[in-house]
Amino acid sequence: MTCVRVIRESLRAYRLLGSLALAVAAGCSPPPDPISAVAAADALPSWNDGAAKTSITEFVTRVTQNGADFVPPAERIAVFDNDGTLWGEQPVYVQLAFALDRVRALAPEHPHWRDTEPFKSVLAGDVEAALASGEKGVAEMLAVTHAGNTTEEFAAIVTEWIAAARHPRFGRPYTEVVYQPMLELLAYLRANGFKTFIVSGGGAEFMRPWVQAVYDIPPEQVVGSRAKLEYEVRDGVPRINRLASLDLVDDKAGKPVGIQQQIGRRPIAAFGNSDGDFEMLEWTTTGRGPRLGVIVHHTDAVREWAYDRDSRVGTLRRALDEAPARGWIVVDMKSDWNVVHAFERQHP
Repeated sequence: MTCVRVIRESLRAYRLLGSLALAVAAGCSPPPDPISAVAAADALPSWNDGAAKTSITEFVTRVTQNGADFVPPAERIAVFDNDGTLWGEQPVYVQLAFALDRVRALAPEHPHWRDTEPFKSVLAGDVEAALASGEKGVAEMLAVTHAGNTTEEFAAIVTEWIAAARHPRFGRPYTEVVYQPMLELLAYLRANGFKTFIVSGGGAEFMRPWVQAVYDIPPEQVVGSRAKLEYEVRDGVPRINRLASLDLVDDKAGKPVGIQQQIGRRPIAAFGNSDGDFEMLEWTTTGRGPRLGVIVHHTDAVREWAYDRDSRVGTLRRALDEAPARGWIVVDMKSDWNVVHAFERQHP
């Protein structure tokens, strides 16, 4: 087969920009890696041209085409934080909004909550006062609202809530308040042979019922904080019970641990937005070979929120300060994204 024919067949079969280079580099033999970099202009339309977009697409091209930086598909692992990276996290984390609604729903079964903080403030509609109880109070609310049921029962509760709940600012389902540029990025990476995982401080069992429909990420590719589980057979029926204690807090230093426990490979690309993602980015980008670390910086007070150092939600200090020296890309939401939310693209 002539070189011209190989090139023509490569372009027809794969419709990918890298096919021509692969065919030539292979001495006019069929491309060894049938997945190479998709045209960024087509794959990432919600990203403005600039340093952030270019750095991402150049990295993908490097690791998917033959050369010194080529990475086999099996090793193309990309991990994404969820809150503030894939969907909105203001004014409160979505799972916390779920817990607050669960407190209200369960209150009739716990009359003493009317006189006990932080439940008293939640029932009075004073969320700020409830959150003033700090991590201890939040942990207590999460424990009583997320335990005492089976994994299947909890998944049904989450599924019902996520379908009905609405974001307080945008009035849309939380699953529509996801970032269109990141949906495009997930699809772009998968089209180039990456396996995409969520690695979140949120609960794994809270995310698994809906991530497939929203992000096209299967539930087994969700790494999150997790409750301890207990297997039992009750009345002849096997069940897995959720307990009130935690097995893993998948935040900060817990994220690399969760990655190793569940994925078993060090990622080559990591995406986050806060100091809670620092260790995940550090673990990812200090490995051998080509590495990519990306921080979504919330700078758009008009279309979303502008926050970083002093925010109670999604605090970003250390990671922002150390990003330049570590080679991490900082995505400026205001200037790098021409669309923020998926509903802007779907319902102009």
